[in-house]
Amino acid sequence: MDVEIPKEYGFVVLVLVLYSFLNFWMAFQVGMARKRYKVPYPTLYAVESENKDAKLFNCVQRGHQNSLEVMPIFFVLLLLGGVRHPLVAAGLGFVYIVARYFYFTGYSSGNPANRLTLGYSLFVSITDKFSLPVFAAHDSCRYLLSSTFSCLGQNLNPDKT
Repeated sequence: MDVEIPKEYGFVVLVLVLYSFLNFWMAFQVGMARKRYKVPYPTLYAVESENKDAKLFNCVQRGHQNSLEVMPIFFVLLLLGGVRHPLVAAGLGFVYIVARYFYFTGYSSGNPANRLTLGYSLFVSITDKFSLPVFAAHDSCRYLLSSTFSCLGQNLNPDKT
């Protein structure tokens, strides 16, 4: 089976790079919060009994940490879905990046409930992200099965006779 990368796949790569820049920016915000709230390395989360600003720092840290936890899934789904549907994947990926920015800035406010200001958009973009690779896998499996059975004299695809 030959896999052709569509010419629009560059948009998918651009979205991946944009997310990487967003991640670097969030990491920088955590570094600035460490200085502002006096949380030294290698402490991952501040303890409220030791630091009066622990909640403020932890919200910044948690917003970035959550993005790191989801990033591998986002990258895999974006790259796989983009093989078959590059413009849709890139568009939804961009929506996801915007929603992720607002998620982080809302969380970083110190009130974790603020992370959900664009929660609906985030949910929709994640749901669509999961559907793209499923469609791409379905198309690939259908191609493989029809190729295999056509070698045996069977036709699984009624569209092609």
